[in-house]
Amino acid sequence: MLVNLDYVLKRAQKEKYAVGLFNTTDTDMLEAVISAAEELNAPVIVGTAEVLLPYGELALIAPSIIERAKNASVPVVVHYDHGLTFERCMEALELGFTSVMFDGSAKSYDENIAYTKEIVKIAHAFGATVEGEIGHVGEAAKEDNLLTDMYTTVKEAKDYISATGVDALAVAIGSAHGVYKKKPMLNIERLKEIKKETDVPLVLHGGSGLSDDDFRNTVKEGIAKVNIFTDLCLAGEKAMKEGMKNGSGYLEIRNLKVNAIKKAVAEKIKLFGSAGKYKV
Repeated sequence: MLVNLDYVLKRAQKEKYAVGLFNTTDTDMLEAVISAAEELNAPVIVGTAEVLLPYGELALIAPSIIERAKNASVPVVVHYDHGLTFERCMEALELGFTSVMFDGSAKSYDENIAYTKEIVKIAHAFGATVEGEIGHVGEAAKEDNLLTDMYTTVKEAKDYISATGVDALAVAIGSAHGVYKKKPMLNIERLKEIKKETDVPLVLHGGSGLSDDDFRNTVKEGIAKVNIFTDLCLAGEKAMKEGMKNGSGYLEIRNLKVNAIKKAVAEKIKLFGSAGKYKV
C-alpha cells in the first residue's frame, strides 16, 4: 500500500516507535527491504537519495519502487531523501514519490526557508509530504558531527516548522552519515527539548553504526523516523565476499546479498519497535 509520511509517522509519534527509511539503489535492495517489512507486518519507508543517483538513476529505479510499494501488504512510503536541488525534488514528485526531503542545510537560513516552503506547497498539491532539516547532520568521515555548534536548537526548530510547514523535521544531535571513526555522542537532552516544543515527527539521520541503546533512547525521546543505508551496504558486501570466497555462482551470490540485507532490515525494524504494527 503506497502512502505518505503522515500515514505512518503520526501513529509512530503517538505510540513512541520509529519507522525505518531504508534507501535502495537497485531492485535487490528493494526486494530485501519490503519483504522484511511484510514478514514483520511493519510500516516502512523506502526510496533513494540524490547522492545515490549515480548508482541507480531516479527515472530507472522509481517505477520499480512505486509498483512494489503499491502491491505491498504493509504501508510503504516512497521517499526522495536529501534532495539537494529543486529540480530533482520536482522530478521525484512527478515520478510518483509520495514524500521528499529537501536538504537546504548547506544554504543560508533564509534560502533554506524559502526553498523548503515552496517545495512544501507543491508537494502538498501532489498529496505528498515533505521532510526538512535544520542544523547540520555531519559526515562521519569528516567527524563534523562532533561540532556541537551545528546542532539544531529549539528556537531554530520551532521557527523553521512554523515558516515552512514541513511534515517532518530532521534534527542534528550528533549523528553522522557514513561509517563512524569514533563513537558518536548523541545529545539526548537537546532532542528532548526539541520534542517538548514542537509537534511534527522528528527524524534521525546517520543511523548506521549507532548502538542499540542509541536507537532505543532516541526513539523513546521523540524520534519517529530513522534513516539507514550504510549498514545495508556493509551487510550485502560481506555476504557477497563470503560467497565469492566459497566459490558461489553469480545468482547464488545475488541471493546471499538479498538475504543478508533483508536480515539487517529486519533487525532494525524490530529495534525501532515497528514490527507488528500493521497486521493483515
